[in-house]
Amino acid sequence: MKQILQNLGNGETSLVDVPPPTGSAGSLLIQSSVSLVSAGTERTAINFGKANLLDKARQQPDKVKMVLDKIRTDGLGPTIETVRNKLDQPIPLGYCNVGTVLEVGAGIEGFNVGDRVASNGHHAEVVRVPGNLCALIPDNVSDESASFSVIGAIALQGIRLVQPTLGETVVVTGLGLVGLMTVQLLRAQGCRVLGIDLDPSRVALARQLGAECVDLSAGQDPLKVAETFSRGRGVDAVIITASTKSNEPVSHAAKMCRKRGRIVLVGVTGLELSRADFFEKELSFQVSCSYGPGRYDPEYEDKGHDYPVGFVRWTEQRNMEAVLDMMASGALDCEALISHRFKLEDALEAYALLGSGEASMGILLEYPGIDGPGLLDRTIVLGGEERDGLRVRPGVTDAESGMTEPVLGFVGAGNYAGSVLIPAFKGAGAVLKTVVSSGGVSGVHFGKKHGFGQTTTDVASVFADADINAVVVATRHDSHARFVLDALHADKHVFVEKPLCLTLDALEEISGAYEKAGKDGTAPLLMVGFNRRFAPQVQRIKQLLSTTAEPKSFIMTVNAGEIPSDHWTQDLAVGGGRIIGEACHFIDLLRFLTDAPIVGHSVTFMGAQAGMITSDKVSISLSFADGSFGTVHYLANGSKKFPKERLEVFCGGGILQLDNFRKLKGFGWKGFRSMNLRRQDKGVCAQAFLDAVRNGGGSPIPFEEIIEVSRISVEITSRGPLAINRVPL
Repeated sequence: MKQILQNLGNGETSLVDVPPPTGSAGSLLIQSSVSLVSAGTERTAINFGKANLLDKARQQPDKVKMVLDKIRTDGLGPTIETVRNKLDQPIPLGYCNVGTVLEVGAGIEGFNVGDRVASNGHHAEVVRVPGNLCALIPDNVSDESASFSVIGAIALQGIRLVQPTLGETVVVTGLGLVGLMTVQLLRAQGCRVLGIDLDPSRVALARQLGAECVDLSAGQDPLKVAETFSRGRGVDAVIITASTKSNEPVSHAAKMCRKRGRIVLVGVTGLELSRADFFEKELSFQVSCSYGPGRYDPEYEDKGHDYPVGFVRWTEQRNMEAVLDMMASGALDCEALISHRFKLEDALEAYALLGSGEASMGILLEYPGIDGPGLLDRTIVLGGEERDGLRVRPGVTDAESGMTEPVLGFVGAGNYAGSVLIPAFKGAGAVLKTVVSSGGVSGVHFGKKHGFGQTTTDVASVFADADINAVVVATRHDSHARFVLDALHADKHVFVEKPLCLTLDALEEISGAYEKAGKDGTAPLLMVGFNRRFAPQVQRIKQLLSTTAEPKSFIMTVNAGEIPSDHWTQDLAVGGGRIIGEACHFIDLLRFLTDAPIVGHSVTFMGAQAGMITSDKVSISLSFADGSFGTVHYLANGSKKFPKERLEVFCGGGILQLDNFRKLKGFGWKGFRSMNLRRQDKGVCAQAFLDAVRNGGGSPIPFEEIIEVSRISVEITSRGPLAINRVPL
């Protein structure tokens, strides 16, 4: 299928062949018929992409601070690489989509295959959209009009916040799509409306829709007009839908309001407010959050947990429904807002128009329909890279050398996979055949960038492909166990980015599948991405410790950094929490350096405090069979200016100190003083895994150690506050 993408690095907009997304629980799969270009939002995204790095930094000062902190801790090189990888990734454009339901995900009610729906789907022939972000279209509303429903919901949410009553005077500053829909909805509520804009054509259109207007290009004074319009009392409310860096819209709004007037900001403006203006009139000022309650709430948007209508009457979805009802009644005219129509194949012309400065309003993209060529083909051939000098045919064991060339299928193409794992496996010489992503976009991007033969959204095809003999799992944590089991059942080697799984039941099932696969003595390799043990400085520490049989003591300090409570990694059901998701690295690191089984463990969580996450502020104590012990202080309440990871080893009168995988020092350690690196190196597992596949050896990390570390990580998490206080829905 075709989809419109934009490159954040250079602002280039492109129409790309992408495999259609797969359906999922809680979502609708929709075949698009028309979508609306949101001129303001999409023009801003394109202009940001075209800006140079300095201008990008000026627009995002908070990100600059994060970059500077990372330079201090990780060094300049890794930081530049991270920034470039982030800017290199394309983003899907569009959020005003109309189409027909192809598939209804589990848990969705009120929708059926064949229904016409409006959604916040992207500009793509097929989109996957959570159910709470979709609304049924009334029979007498056209697809073209329905494509304005999300824009209308944004306008309606601003109106709901201003709480207008019949007969009130309301000013709408900015007469773009949102502003003109705001004008119509206010008129439908019995308000007198004054529209303000610089564009004479938009002013004229607002007049046609029932507003009195101020044409700033003609030199009209909005304050004087507003005074007359309000009969000298001051307007009751102002809704700002303009996009400008100027403070003038807010300043004018305050001046033209009556005492205790209301101002709602829907657009983007300068916010240097005059306290005197607001203080003397006791004005209220509120910023509207997109299209209603539920926006940016993963419980509502991603998990489909609707708010009870008795407590939250209007949500994102219910605002969209209300807008569609207004269209059906004739109170909201969207046909008048359409200025241009383009076929999907001519979409780049639409974006050229958007950036040209030529007058335009509603720009519609029309889609070819269900018979479009390749619409539902879930696999796209990318061609792959030319590779010379392979000693053996991929996937086949060579009789002379006994070597098998690893042919990889990558399941998951997120940021970490694309910027770290895939380059590591490519650099280690693997044949990259297939990369899977559920949405299609990241698979195409990283597939082309790193030379995969093909990309797909059909994950089952990877496990069924006889040419693929090894699978890398780099998806969200809750799917790791399922894909590991699929690989073992398909008799394929599997590398899974940590964690192995999230529950003890899953761990037991994986152990059983591994044991069953190895009954004939040829079990496929199973390896978890515990990369710290492969870091060059850790390998050196291991070598130094091997010279003494004395028990060791370890202090591992992890300045983990804060992650919001609503991030998916903090969700026990999806990410497993940060102990399973990241602290497992350091449990494995101490297990590797001690080279002895863990015979005891305990954990202390930070005391509960209102508003604080305590499950990622812990001290983990480990006891080993050889008498050694270690403590992992995993703390998310420190400063990012402090190095993230520090290991201290006490043994035989000497101390080894590893600082952030850049500086290793020995204190009183005979024959060793230091080992410093020019750039941070936390270790890479790819080469060891591929060598084991080629040579038919055992796993670079013994299976027993993987199970041991995974079990302890799960057990520690099960004692934490997130697990104890969790109430099933």
